[in-house]
Amino acid sequence: MLDDPDLPRPVRGASLNELRREDLDVYAVGDLEERIEALEQEISRTRAALAKKLDGRAAADALFSLPGS
Repeated sequence: MLDDPDLPRPVRGASLNELRREDLDVYAVGDLEERIEALEQEISRTRAALAKKLDGRAAADALFSLPGS
């Protein structure tokens, strides 16, 4: 489905940009609390992905660094 050339590719960060523009005044207190929890979970997931990439970069740097440099 993602390989279908007729479908437009999703723009990176589009979902985040939509969230930023959403009117929060229409949400009840409980809805806002649920939203915060979901966003905190997404932050944790994003931090884990970042840590994994940084670990991979550090491993590559260590592998390709020259001794004594």
